[in-house]
Amino acid sequence: MPALATESRQGRDLIEPGLFTRLATFVANEEKITTERAERVVDQALAFLHMSAMRDEQLSPSKAVDPGWHAFMLHTREYADWCQERFGRFIHHNPFPVPQLFDGARMRATVDAIREAGFTVDPDLWGTAADCNPPACCGDGGGCGGSE
Repeated sequence: MPALATESRQGRDLIEPGLFTRLATFVANEEKITTERAERVVDQALAFLHMSAMRDEQLSPSKAVDPGWHAFMLHTREYADWCQERFGRFIHHNPFPVPQLFDGARMRATVDAIREAGFTVDPDLWGTAADCNPPACCGDGGGCGGSE
């Protein structure tokens, strides 16, 4: 098992503060949620994206976190530049078929990877997905999916 990081990392620190604010505002408006919750969503989406790029296995965001990824992807220039600068490649969004999309093991692997890298995990945004019982987790629509 990899050693756990001792200092807590924040996903929000992976991008410029101004871009973080724009993404959180976008998520708040699109999802009709508070700015505080939208900031948490974007923070967790960034931690997820970082881990997705660093791991060979496909990871998945929870339904609550996925809007943060979508918001970033819709800011195409910033997203493409960030992926290239940070990882040397574009992180694609590849939704899984519904049975795989709602796989509790995949969600637990995602949360574990984020935590092992020292990022703070927001249990409110991952809890349902991490304790997934198909098809009741992650919502009933095709929102979240894997990355490569």
